[in-house]
Amino acid sequence: VHSFLRSVRFNNSVGEKISFDKNGEFIGGFDIINWITFPNQSFLRANVGVIDPTAEKFFNISVNFITWPVGFNQALPLSLCNDPCETGHSKAKKEGESFCCYDCHLCPEGKISKEKDIDDCSPCPEDQYPNPGKNMCIPKRITFLSYEEPLGISLTVLSLCFSSVTTLVITIFMKHKDTPIVKANNRNLTYTLLVSLLLSFLCVFLFVGRPNTIVCLLRQPAFGLIFSVAVSCVLAKTFVVVLAFMATKPGSRLRKWVGVKMVSFILLSCSLIQICVCAVWLITSPPYPDFDMKSMSEEVILECNEDSVMFYCVLGFMGFLALVSFSAAFLARKLPDSFNEAKFITFSMLVFCSVWLCFIPTYLSTRGKYMLAVEIFSMISSSAGLLVSIFFPKCFIIVMRPELNDKHQLMKRKF
Repeated sequence: VHSFLRSVRFNNSVGEKISFDKNGEFIGGFDIINWITFPNQSFLRANVGVIDPTAEKFFNISVNFITWPVGFNQALPLSLCNDPCETGHSKAKKEGESFCCYDCHLCPEGKISKEKDIDDCSPCPEDQYPNPGKNMCIPKRITFLSYEEPLGISLTVLSLCFSSVTTLVITIFMKHKDTPIVKANNRNLTYTLLVSLLLSFLCVFLFVGRPNTIVCLLRQPAFGLIFSVAVSCVLAKTFVVVLAFMATKPGSRLRKWVGVKMVSFILLSCSLIQICVCAVWLITSPPYPDFDMKSMSEEVILECNEDSVMFYCVLGFMGFLALVSFSAAFLARKLPDSFNEAKFITFSMLVFCSVWLCFIPTYLSTRGKYMLAVEIFSMISSSAGLLVSIFFPKCFIIVMRPELNDKHQLMKRKF
């Protein structure tokens, strides 16, 4: 009989299909009936809901259609396992409990719920973020490194200070251009290095303020080209020192390389390579203003989109020049004292390389305006390292110890 009942399928009086599953349990729904009684002992059956396991909503009842007995004067019973979830929360079913029993979980990061007792939280648009109660979305504020905030002001003031110091050094060298200490170190090359350092400090102003298309196109290429010229000058100074010493040896063929031609070749070739790299970058994937809505939860970052391998090519070539300069200067550091500018160059390039080696991991681990601040600080500190290491000892002799600014003294002393 049981096996027969499991296979029974028929339609009841209202046309509903009646059947049983493999366990012999009834498959189908149930009507929820409200029995309404009258004073004359008669009654009426009213359908006020349904329980249907196959429907999307398992349990559905119309509370407003229920008629309670006249003598029922108590609070209406609530068929709830727990209180409804508040806004900012979503329901999570309790395992092993009835379908109406659930936990209320706070909406996850980036999501909200505006209504009570909802099944899932909804995400905020990319340009908005949830309020603390997670029941509404708030527009994100647009941020960039500006002149109005302390960080932008500090970097700008620091840049202006070093620009002023560089201008002062240029003035001192030009005023004493015919003295031995200035002439001994190739005046034109010295002026080129000082001007490139001045421009590198002033280049900071391209990185502070609201980005636009022109600024984004000029920012990194200008930085790469100016720094390449500065490092090329240091490289040329190093080669001049080494070649000048080697050319003094009897029968040396290097004398023809000592002079303006060698310096010009180094400067022009290094600058031309960097110009070509920057030109390829601007042609293939030029930087442009963009909104970064994902890095910060409550901010939209207005930045120049420079996500290109060419940016690292610019840094890589500059690093290559710095490494060659450092290596050459380090090998020449024990030359006679009259040629010992290599010692100052070695120290300056050590500072330069250290700054930019620290820059790379720090730059990649920061986001937003702080990423830009890291690059600006690296620019200022590396340029300041070159300025202080190479030119301050000479300025000290020119201004404070003029009696040492003599050809015979320079042949004997370190400067």
